[in-house]
Parts: sequence; structure tokens; C-alpha cells
Amino acid sequence: MTLTGTYRRTLDEKGRFAVPKRLREQFDEQTISSLYVAPGTERSLALYSSGAFETLAKRLAERSPNRSEVRNYLRMFYSRAERIDVDTQGRVRIPERLLEFAALKHEVVLLGVHDHAEVWDTRLWQDFLARHEQEFDRMATEAFD
Repeated sequence: MTLTGTYRRTLDEKGRFAVPKRLREQFDEQTISSLYVAPGTERSLALYSSGAFETLAKRLAERSPNRSEVRNYLRMFYSRAERIDVDTQGRVRIPERLLEFAALKHEVVLLGVHDHAEVWDTRLWQDFLARHEQEFDRMATEAFD
């Protein structure tokens, strides 16, 4: 199923937030007991279901390991990615190193982005929107070319 929507959340003192039920239901598995969290682009984090993470891993495995950029990306991506548990209240705890990577402090935004969700610091997301909203029509044209 395609993940969609924007959800505001608050990190607690343990680096946890609740994944909204509506978003949890959009993941491609019946019962979500764990997710994978990984570094994303523009200082965001990516949340994947197990199935989506395996699909991504297969795509990445097709890249040439002989290219140094590919090797370096794979090292940086997989060394920081981690399976995290979803507790009975739908909360996940983000590892400290990934909280630092994404500059997550208190207020966060979760975005459904096709096959994964992204986690952004609210201020960074607002800055991203301010920089790119005016380009939406041009981006849409390129996306559908």
C-alpha cells in the first residue's frame, strides 16, 4: 500500500514518538511489531516496514560495489540503519545517533512517502517546504516525464 499523509508528533525524553494508527495501517504488513529506521536525505530519517526494507536492500544490491561512491553510501546507510520495535502503544524509539543525524529535538513531522515514511524535525521540514513549494509544478512535470 502507498503511504501518504502528514502527521505532527512530539518526541518524549527517551527519543520516542507514536506512529499514528492511520500511518501504521498503511504499511504493507498486517501487524507492525517492528520497523526499520535509516538515514534519509536532507537530514530526514526513513521508516520502512520489513518488506519495504528488503525490497530496498535488493535494489541496492544491484548497484556496482566496484564504485567507491556506492560502497561508501552502503557503508554509511547500513551502519546507521536499525530495526526498531513498535510497542503496544504504537511508539518507536529512535536511536541517539539517528536523532543527532536528523537534528530531532522535540517537535517532529512524519510524512507518508510512497513505500516509506519520513521523519523530519518540524523546523527543517518547514524550511524545506519554503524552499521547494514554488517548484511543485515543475517537479510534477519532471516526475511524470
